[in-house]
Amino acid sequence: MAGDSVDESQLKGLSKYFNSQTNRGRANTAKATYAVFGALILYYTLKPKSKK
Repeated sequence: MAGDSVDESQLKGLSKYFNSQTNRGRANTAKATYAVFGALILYYTLKPKSKK
């Protein structure tokens, strides 16, 4: 779980930034999730309305 001893030098690629082993990785995953939901909300609120 978070807080377990993990050697971060062995993590490569995206797992270096997005993982469930370190607190930093868990925080980055949460931030990315909020960013995706925010982008979706902006897209649906700002897209032009269709004309009939």
